[in-house]
Amino acid sequence: MATAQDRDLLLEKLGLDGQNKAALGKVLNTGNIGQATERADGTMEATIRIQPDEICWDPSILVLPHGGDVELTLINDDLNTHCALLPSNGDRKFIWLVNHSKGRATLNLDGPGYYWFSSPTGNDEGRGLTGTIVVLGDVPPEARLDRPPQPRP
Repeated sequence: MATAQDRDLLLEKLGLDGQNKAALGKVLNTGNIGQATERADGTMEATIRIQPDEICWDPSILVLPHGGDVELTLINDDLNTHCALLPSNGDRKFIWLVNHSKGRATLNLDGPGYYWFSSPTGNDEGRGLTGTIVVLGDVPPEARLDRPPQPRP
């Protein structure tokens, strides 16, 4: 088992840190972790990009401090065409990202939890172009289950 400090070295040694080494792409969610910034009005914003020849979102894990609206800027710096299928309350968002292009999406993620996004074109998902949006916070009182209080970290 590898510690967090050894993770990058082990991924490199095994050839799992990039495209066309031990596998076609990166191991899922082994990329960077980023945090959205919050504007004065409570709306959050973040930029996610695809680096050239990496087949990985950067960051591949985006953390939001709370539920609400987030404006994402998606940048495709790769030489290949990709897309983004993003979660949002009510309906998912789809953005086509031709090579060297940029797109914007406004998402509403009102509850805490993990939300997955990907590029379902070609075999992008199978090669590692998947990501996670983690929304921090507690479930609102009206959505809580009727059960005894649970231990908190």
